[in-house]
Amino acid sequence: MKFEIDNKIYDVEITRKNNKNTYIRVKSDLKIYVTTSYFTTKGSIMRLLERNKDAISKMIEHQTKQINKADSFFYLGKKYDIIEVSNQDNVEIVNDTIYVKNMKQLNKWYKEETIRIFDERYIYNYNRFTEVKKSPILKIRTMKTRWGVYNRCNHSITLNSKLIEFSEEVIDYVIIHELSHIIHFDHSAAFWTLVAKYCPNYKAIRKYMKE
Repeated sequence: MKFEIDNKIYDVEITRKNNKNTYIRVKSDLKIYVTTSYFTTKGSIMRLLERNKDAISKMIEHQTKQINKADSFFYLGKKYDIIEVSNQDNVEIVNDTIYVKNMKQLNKWYKEETIRIFDERYIYNYNRFTEVKKSPILKIRTMKTRWGVYNRCNHSITLNSKLIEFSEEVIDYVIIHELSHIIHFDHSAAFWTLVAKYCPNYKAIRKYMKE
C-alpha cells in the first residue's frame, strides 16, 4: 500500500491485531506503519491517513531530522566535518572541521571530552544549587530514552553520554533537572519552579531537545 504526502510516495505497512484502536507511526526507514484491527478495511485506513496527513508529515519530518543528525558529528551543539590525516598527532579543531589521525583517536578524545565537560558543568551547577547539601555521585553512560536520571537509592545522577552533542546550556539544564529531583522527586509545579530558579529558559531548551 502506498500513500502520498508533500508530493512524495511512502510505503504503508499494515499490521492487524485483536485490538479496537488504530495507531499510526513513522519509523526511521520512513515507512508509515499502521496497527489496526482485523476488520478495518484498506479504504478506512486510507481515509484515516488522509485525515491525519499533517500529523504524519510532522512524523516524517522528525524522523528525517534524526536520520540527518545520526549521519553527522556534533560536539557541544555544533556540527563538524571529520578529516583523517595520517600524521595528525592530536585532535585539532579548526572552524567547522575536526582533524584526526583516525576514528580510534577521535573516539578516545570524544570520550575524554565527555567526562571532562560533564564533570566541569556538574561541579559548576552543584556549587550554585543551594538546596542540595550532599553532592550526588556523577555517572555517565549511554541511554536510549533518558537524558538524565537521579537515583535515590545510591544518591547518584547519571547523564546520557550523548549530551556531549548539545551545547553547555543544554547540559546545564539536564544537570539542574536532576538536582531538582533530589528535592522534588515528581514533576510537580514546585519542581518546575526550582528548575526555573537556576534555568529560567528551561521551556525553550526542552522544546529544542524534542525536535
